[in-house]
Amino acid sequence: MKKRLLSLMALALACAMALPAAVWAEEATPVSENGNAAAVPDLAPSARSAVLMDADSGTVIFERNSHDKLPPASITKIMTMLLIMEALEDGKIKLTDMVRTSEYAASMGGSQIFLEPGEEMSVEDMLKGIALASGNDASVAMAEKLAGTEDNFVAMMNTRAAELGMKDTRFTNANGLPTENQYTSAHDIAIMSRELLKYNDVIKYTGLYQDYLRKTSDKPFWLVNTNKLVRFYSGADGLKTGYTSEAKYCLSATAKRDGLRVIAVVMGEPTTKQRNTEVSAMFDYTFSQYMNYPIVQQGDELGSLHIEKGMESRLKLNAERPYSVLLRKGGSVEHIRHELVMEGELKAPVKKGQPIGKLIVYQGDEVLKEYELLAPESVDKATWWRLLKRSAAGLFQ
Repeated sequence: MKKRLLSLMALALACAMALPAAVWAEEATPVSENGNAAAVPDLAPSARSAVLMDADSGTVIFERNSHDKLPPASITKIMTMLLIMEALEDGKIKLTDMVRTSEYAASMGGSQIFLEPGEEMSVEDMLKGIALASGNDASVAMAEKLAGTEDNFVAMMNTRAAELGMKDTRFTNANGLPTENQYTSAHDIAIMSRELLKYNDVIKYTGLYQDYLRKTSDKPFWLVNTNKLVRFYSGADGLKTGYTSEAKYCLSATAKRDGLRVIAVVMGEPTTKQRNTEVSAMFDYTFSQYMNYPIVQQGDELGSLHIEKGMESRLKLNAERPYSVLLRKGGSVEHIRHELVMEGELKAPVKKGQPIGKLIVYQGDEVLKEYELLAPESVDKATWWRLLKRSAAGLFQ
């Protein structure tokens, strides 16, 4: 009896080991849009971790081990580029500003644009060096330009990651070179990639296949994008590759067709060929199966909100970006509507970026998507004189 039991256990173990590897992996998460759930195949079986996301709505189409904390390699530079783009938008720097290279920045190994100590290069050229050539030296030079030191810049990176809800992430440098206790996840990479893509100008750099630095010098430097999909996959225009012996081959890629922009992230791929093949398969699947249904266009007026005791009594709300939902092709688009739900009356002061309500998209009575709305500008508390004049004006209405 004992021998028979051992034989049955051995047989069960052998059968289990013979199952496909995908069975052991975290199951692909089915996407449910328009009330129809559909199983999604494992689109990245060779990756240690992967996620496929609609960039506009943030809907996850497919994920596999997406919250595993893994070394990010040069995908770290997505956060570096995000902080650069935000600094440009805020007017803290300009593309034409010159950036001086410190000895420390010039000492970076790995991928680089071979900056010399003391060499100056424009912000725009540094950005090209990061986006195309994955320049570790350019990343540190820009970190020092924005924050004084790389350590200060890393603190900014981690603060921004926390603001974006990136709970699986910790940065320790600006370029992703191997270091202890630096990690992120495919899920978090998709989040910061989506945030970076809010800056339309960034794809002017990440979507380039080649360019030159030091064009007017005796030794122009030829840049070739490390992301070959921008040349070989129709619609691909970013974002960032990564590789170290520990992280293996990683990629956060984006492509756009027929108004649908997709983000595909893979980590820990065994080869560049497998990395590109699986990301291409993720794109192919999405563009063949899904469509983007617009709800609100960028700039559309959404309404206004009363601000109690504010310098301005009403805050006008316009869509800061397009809002849409992801639907399966062939699905019904009837009875789709949206509502603006505010958090009651706001009391001054109101800070720019403060949550003030939600845009909720319905199909019938079913909620398809909720978008958080943020205050487009700050409203200071009204002075007593302003309140007095407002009260007086109300008496004569």
